Parts: sequence; structure tokens; C-alpha cells
Amino acid sequence: MNALRRLSACAAAFVFLGAFAHASDDHGDPVAATPYFPGKTLTQSVQAGFTPDSALAVLKAGNARFVSGKTLRRHHKSAIGKTALGQYPYASVLGCIDSRAAPELVFDQGIGDLFTARVAGNVVNEDILGSLEYASKAAGSRLVVVLGHTGCGAVKGACDGAQMGNLTMLLDKIKPSVNAASTPGEHNSKNHAFVDEVTELNVKDVIKNIREKSAILKELEDQGKIKIVGALYDTSNGRVLWY
Repeated sequence: MNALRRLSACAAAFVFLGAFAHASDDHGDPVAATPYFPGKTLTQSVQAGFTPDSALAVLKAGNARFVSGKTLRRHHKSAIGKTALGQYPYASVLGCIDSRAAPELVFDQGIGDLFTARVAGNVVNEDILGSLEYASKAAGSRLVVVLGHTGCGAVKGACDGAQMGNLTMLLDKIKPSVNAASTPGEHNSKNHAFVDEVTELNVKDVIKNIREKSAILKELEDQGKIKIVGALYDTSNGRVLWY
């Protein structure tokens, strides 16, 4: 069995081990879990078998498929029918609007698998926080991923002090990471190492803000019901690095 198959099997096993779990009280009556396998459409009973760790394992396995070029063949019409009356995603991804870094693609996921919130620079505000709170507290998502990416235009703009309409206020949210970076050389977008450091610091700063500004998400994480993690998508090779 090759490495990709082992990773996919491990992800499925993680979820299977939770097969005797129950959905959270936020969903009403407990729901007995049913096993998950890659490509299975998410229902309430399938979601009930996920844990934060198994959700992370499934995303890692999906990115491995994406990088290898062996993504799943999906039957979207069938998934549309199965999710028409409800959705039960297992993870939430806060990512950038960059056209190269669509979470459903880079993690090889299908309809109904992920909640996705996308904004330039993967920054967070009250609207994003409210969306993540709904996804985790009300809809049962087990994982929150803050997904940055290499060569981010918003990060570069913040590094250069760019100003343009409403974008100016958005870039201000990245400035703390710009100011905290210590990479030698010029502190602007021409210094690729500096941009890379700011990108990583921004992901970690967003995670910090989520925990500080959302009592709901912080409590869920403290209770072990969710995890909040950071990641970086490399636009040069398709791989996701986890923080």
C-alpha cells in the first residue's frame, strides 16, 4: 500500500473510531454515527463520527490526493440531491480570495464537506467570527482552519503600505504582522523572505484574534469539541503546510 493510500485509510479510520459518538446537543437529539470514507456525502450521522483530529486527518489526506493528481471522481448531481435539505460539514476554512487557493479544490473535498469563508488576506472581523461561530456551535463543524498562501497580494500590499479605498482598512489588519516581522533586509514586497514571514505571522495572528474575540469558539476549543489550526498553501506545488 503506497503512502497516499495509507494516509487516506488513516483518515477514514480516524472517523470510524468515532462511529459510536453522538452529534452535539446543539443539533437536538443525539444521532448515532455512521462510518465515513473519502468521497462520502456528509449527513448528520456521518458528521457525528468526526472529531477535530479526524477532520484534520481527512483534510491532510485530501491535499495529498490533490498534490499527487489523484483526486476523487465525484458525482455532484447525487451530492446535490443528498444535501438539498441540510448540510453537515465537518470543517470550516477561513481563506484568502486568491483564485489559486480554493479550499474545496486544494483539499479535494465535495459539496457539503466544508464551510468556507474567504476574504483578502484571510483576515477576521465580526462577520467572519459570526460565520465561524454558526458553523461550529450550531452546525457541528469540528475544525477551524485559517489558510494563508504564498505570494499573497494582500500581504504584499500591507508590506508596502498600499492604500486604496476600503482595501486600506483591510490591510491595516495585517499591519501588526508586518511590524512584528524580523527578517533581514528591506521590509517590503520585494523581499520574498520577509513576505513569507509576514504571511505566517498573519495566520497565527488571525488564530489569536479568533480565540480572543470569540468566547464561543474559545469555549468549544477548551472543551475539546473543535480545534483551531493554521495552514499555508504553497501556490508553486499545491502542498499545504500545517502550523
